Amino acid sequence: MKAMMGGVSRRVFLKNGAALGGGIIAAGMPLSKAICAAEGKVLKVRSVSDLSKLDPGFYTGVQEVHVMNCIYSKLTRYKPGSEWGWELEAAEKIEQVDPTHIRFRVKRGIKFTGGYGELTAKDVKFSFERVFKLDSPVKPDWGPLERVELEDDYTGVIVFKSPFVPVWNIAFPYGVGHILSEDAVMKAVKDGGDFGMKPPAFSGPYVLADWKPNQYLLLTRNPDWSGAKPAFEEIRIIPIDDVKTAERAYQAGDIDFTGVSLDSLATFNTNPPADTKVQEWPSLHYLWIGMNMDHPKLKDINVRKAIQWAINVPQILDAAYSGQADVATGTIPPGIVGHRDKALVPPEGDLQKAKEFLEKSGVSGLSMRIDCPNGSTFSTIAQVVQAQLSQIGITVEVNVQDAGFFWTLGKESEGDHWKDVQLTVMWFDGLPDPHYATSWFVQDQVGVWNWERFRSERFDELSAKGLTVSDPGERAKLYYEMQDLMEESGAYRFLTHEGNPLMYRTAQIEPATRPDGEPLYLDFKPA
Repeated sequence: MKAMMGGVSRRVFLKNGAALGGGIIAAGMPLSKAICAAEGKVLKVRSVSDLSKLDPGFYTGVQEVHVMNCIYSKLTRYKPGSEWGWELEAAEKIEQVDPTHIRFRVKRGIKFTGGYGELTAKDVKFSFERVFKLDSPVKPDWGPLERVELEDDYTGVIVFKSPFVPVWNIAFPYGVGHILSEDAVMKAVKDGGDFGMKPPAFSGPYVLADWKPNQYLLLTRNPDWSGAKPAFEEIRIIPIDDVKTAERAYQAGDIDFTGVSLDSLATFNTNPPADTKVQEWPSLHYLWIGMNMDHPKLKDINVRKAIQWAINVPQILDAAYSGQADVATGTIPPGIVGHRDKALVPPEGDLQKAKEFLEKSGVSGLSMRIDCPNGSTFSTIAQVVQAQLSQIGITVEVNVQDAGFFWTLGKESEGDHWKDVQLTVMWFDGLPDPHYATSWFVQDQVGVWNWERFRSERFDELSAKGLTVSDPGERAKLYYEMQDLMEESGAYRFLTHEGNPLMYRTAQIEPATRPDGEPLYLDFKPA
């Protein structure tokens, strides 16, 4: 889904460096050694964004899910490793009874902090149904969920209105699958609503000990946790939006696990920092240039088509990724059901065809704005688009936004900014199911995550059908057509799925990740 590209500059990061060590840095002692010396086993990692939500019903991106994995419990969880799979977590047993019913039994003895007692089936029912009662923006994760029926304190049946094939790869092991204490949430928040960054109770191996916006988030071991003790006493997560800044922070010893930019990959492979291993993972991210179809300047499909055909994707990838990223054919990446072999508009575009579309529109002297999150990759993409569109006579202003503000631009709930959105550089997370790469573009998501304000009855029909089809070949055909419809609207120019290279300090940690390289902190171990 969405990925908030956080908001800490190099200047702020350096300014707050001492704060990350809790004020204990001795003269001449690196920050990393100071932390370890004072606090024992500390896992220090980079997040690509600061966090804004730790409410599973309102999460905005994968970075928040990484933290929620540590502080809450889910029925199932992703297995670490190179192949996608899941295993039991809070569930003692879970089974598909029939296409629309799943029975579960939660383990006894999982405790909520704050004296809120044991996690029960009642809490599962509350957590899952709450997403719909509050009309959450992430309710597509639950598809056609209808209700949870309770059989006893620990057993329940999850009931869907129609079959929901993605439940095993999306809902249960990811964001909305986290289980909250009904008593704690109802006591802390009116009507059990969004509690943002203030969880009222924890049930996982860690608790949120401290959070300094744009500086760090600190997790410490949960004293009420009855399971196996987590490997690290603390997990310290430092938001660094720019990957180049993260690379420098790693080399300075301030973090022990980080992503690497694709254009730096060759250098780090050839000459890695001391005690460092570099790994390459495929990414499920998807990036595109989006166009707000409701904006007066973009209402004419010929204008949108002109922009589509004027954008040369390989040129963008050469500039932003040193040519190390592959061209995307849609929102669904290679290896996932529904991935298209090629897009309708060729990657290189065609300037002559773009000029013909613009001439057909009758518009001349067009000026536009392109918004992007801060971070060198996104600003580079925007600048290349600016140069490319100038070749067909469209003047583009590049508007680099603080990430915290950028991710509110197209949301009607955040004010009237959406009316001014024209072009955007968009970046969403992915999961190993095509539903997660398409569900944000249905009509119900207009003004939520569908910032292009794309509307298609056929798309919505296919989206609903895709939830019920289990045969991979038949299911793939639905998602091929859905991506065709998106592209035919003129509102999307697909760019890349990037890649997910990582590096970590072998003397400090043994990391564990999902098959796309996203970290599973609970499975990290000290070296």
